[in-house]
Amino acid sequence: MNYTNQMHGGPELVTHVEPYVFQTLQTLIGKNAVVQTVRDSLRGRVMDVKPDHIVVKVGDSTFFIRCQQIVSVMPD
Repeated sequence: MNYTNQMHGGPELVTHVEPYVFQTLQTLIGKNAVVQTVRDSLRGRVMDVKPDHIVVKVGDSTFFIRCQQIVSVMPD
């Protein structure tokens, strides 16, 4: 392992992407959905989907939810 590159290369993003979940979430952009996470459920409009998180607008609030925390998603 080359520790010199690690020390000077800056932060590195390592994430697990589930391609089918990502693709399905993208079909919900602009639509209302119920997103159940390991903590609670949110009901709002899916504004954006990235490989590691989604953006959900609930009223005047915007939530950034890590995909690893999502248990289920249901169109509303």
